[in-house]
Amino acid sequence: MRPDALYPAGAILAIVLTPVLFAAVASSQDGPARARDLGVPFEGRPGPLNAITDVAGIEVGHATILRGDGELRVGEGPVRTGVTAILPRGRASRGRVFAAWFTLNGNGEMTGTTWLRDRGILEGAVMITNTHSVGAVHEATIAWAQRNLEAPDWSLPVVAETWDGFLNDINGFHVREEHVFAALDSARGGPVEEGSVGGGTGMRTFGFKAGIGTSSRIVEAGGGRYTVGVLVQSNFGSRRLMTIAGAPVGREIPDLTPELGPHDRQGGGDGAEDDRDGSIIIVAATDAPLLPHQLNRFIRRASLALGRVGSIASNGSGDIFVAFSTANQEAAHNESGVASLENLANNDINPFFEAIVQATEESIVNALVAGRDMVGVNGRTVYGLPHDRLRDILRRYNRVVEEPE
Repeated sequence: MRPDALYPAGAILAIVLTPVLFAAVASSQDGPARARDLGVPFEGRPGPLNAITDVAGIEVGHATILRGDGELRVGEGPVRTGVTAILPRGRASRGRVFAAWFTLNGNGEMTGTTWLRDRGILEGAVMITNTHSVGAVHEATIAWAQRNLEAPDWSLPVVAETWDGFLNDINGFHVREEHVFAALDSARGGPVEEGSVGGGTGMRTFGFKAGIGTSSRIVEAGGGRYTVGVLVQSNFGSRRLMTIAGAPVGREIPDLTPELGPHDRQGGGDGAEDDRDGSIIIVAATDAPLLPHQLNRFIRRASLALGRVGSIASNGSGDIFVAFSTANQEAAHNESGVASLENLANNDINPFFEAIVQATEESIVNALVAGRDMVGVNGRTVYGLPHDRLRDILRRYNRVVEEPE
């Protein structure tokens, strides 16, 4: 049977391809799953879903692989990983869009960026997975396009990564073609599942469990009304620098740091250090008519959101961002001759700079709030951010919305 036949198009947004067999630990995070539900204050006006899918036409899909527990056996597990797909124009299209990318610190990978930079166009999906699965996802993304779309004989997919080896058997290479097909075939508009799903399954941020997060903003500029949407795969940061809504949350919660497991040898393993390097992938989208050079200016501002939450873009971090515009569809697909297009004036671009900072900040916090305690390889534990303690801290610093949206 074809792998894509196992996961019919539009089935569900998140697919767990294997039974959940890992041990869980006690959690105080039941209840609200998004930051605004806890009263975290944010600036700006979100779209109806407060997700990247508020930009019309964008579809998102996840394939999540959770299997096994106990001692690490390379090639067998435990497995805590997956893949996430973002399709700018949906599953039924090769989806050319004007685009740009930026790297704040380059200890990471995003394929296809040299041609994206020169051409100013992104074609097809943006895929996100773990560090050692980039090659498998790259190959499978090409195979999916060849099978499902009128794809050219050559392709340069955009595949990005962050490292999940603290919880996941990363050298077991568990992300396969069927998982990539599942993420792509299940992609759809609507609400986006966050936290430990898809490529974000095994990720942590500021020493708490995190992963996928998303948010959006409505922008009025140049006589029009537009949407900015952001999706992140968050896996970075030192606890002592962690800041939410201006409050020093990391300093207020010095406990609940990642723990080595009973199967880690004394002094061995990867360590559960708090002050660590890490990475983040940021995907930003808008329906405003921004050209590639403007999208480059736009996506660079996502760096300011990282500073707001406490990132210093450390030496070992892979902070890599891509942005695209769904406007000017005809011009983006034009192969020859002269194409007409719309272009937002540079004097009207500041609201978009503000929106991407706001939406990126909220996406990161949403990834943290959605994270749940997880036990992985060798019994290592990463704890979710405790919702009750976060709300108490924000209240003490006068930074909580007492009647959350």
